[in-house]
Amino acid sequence: MAEPTTVRRASDPLDLTLSEDELDAYREHITDFITGQVEAAGVDSAVIGLSGGIDSTLTSHLAVEALGEDNVYGLVMPSEANRDENMSDAERVASELLGIDYDVVEINPIVDAFLDGFPAAEGDQLAVGNLRVRCRAVLNYLAANHRGALVLGTGNKSEALVGYFTKYGDGAVDCHPIANLYKGQVRQLAKHVGVPDDLAEKTASAEMWVGQTDEAEMGLDYPTLDSILALHVEGGVSASATAAEIGVDAAAIERVTSLYEGSKHKRAAPPGPDPLY
Repeated sequence: MAEPTTVRRASDPLDLTLSEDELDAYREHITDFITGQVEAAGVDSAVIGLSGGIDSTLTSHLAVEALGEDNVYGLVMPSEANRDENMSDAERVASELLGIDYDVVEINPIVDAFLDGFPAAEGDQLAVGNLRVRCRAVLNYLAANHRGALVLGTGNKSEALVGYFTKYGDGAVDCHPIANLYKGQVRQLAKHVGVPDDLAEKTASAEMWVGQTDEAEMGLDYPTLDSILALHVEGGVSASATAAEIGVDAAAIERVTSLYEGSKHKRAAPPGPDPLY
C-alpha cells in the first residue's frame, strides 16, 4: 500500500464512545469468549505476540483476566523495523503490568534466511514487511504447538474491514478476541481495564518497515476511519450523507470503500471451484 503524503481528518467524527455499562459488558463478553475458545480447543493456555501496541496490550490484559497469568505466554519479536521503545513497552506489558512468562526472539536472522533463499524480493518494502509479519505468525504457532496452547489474535474491527493486516501473518491466529471493537473503542476499553494512558494513546504502527505508521499509510486518522466504517460501510448511510455528517471530502469515503472492497479476500477462506457434479 503506497503511503499518502497527507492524513485526512474528519472535522466532526462520529461519537462511537462506549458507556461504562457497555465497557463492562464488552470486558465480560471478551473474557468469556477467550475462556470458551481455549476450552473448546481442549487446552488451558494461550500464546500472544506482544508488539507494544494497544491491540496486543489490551488482548493480553483480557487474556490474563480470562485464563490467569500462568496460562498466558508472550512472544516479543523485534526486527530492524521496530522502534526500541515499542519493544521495551512489549516487555513492560509482559513483565511489569501482567507478570506473564515471555521470550524475546529476534526475527532478523529468520527474515534474512528467507531472503537468502529468494533474493529477488530484497528491496521490495511491502513484500519484506509482510515477510516479517509472517515470520512472527510461524513463531507464534511453533510456541503454541510446543506448549499445547491457542494463538490469540489482536485484530480490531477497523483494521479488519479495510484489510490492514497481513494475510497468513497477523491474520493467522486461532481467534480474534477484540474483533468487534473499532480502534477508538480499543483505546477506551484498554483504559477501562487499567492500561496506562501512555500505552493506550500511543501512535499505532504495524512496524512492517522503518518509520511506518498506520494512519500515514492508510491516509486517514482512526477517528475518521472508524466514522466512515460505522456510517457508510456497516451502517449503509450514503457516501454523500456520510461525508456531510463528519466533514470529509468524497475522496476519503471512496478510499475507505475501495480498501473494504479490495480486501474481502482477506476476510474469507481461500476459494475453490464450485463442485463439478
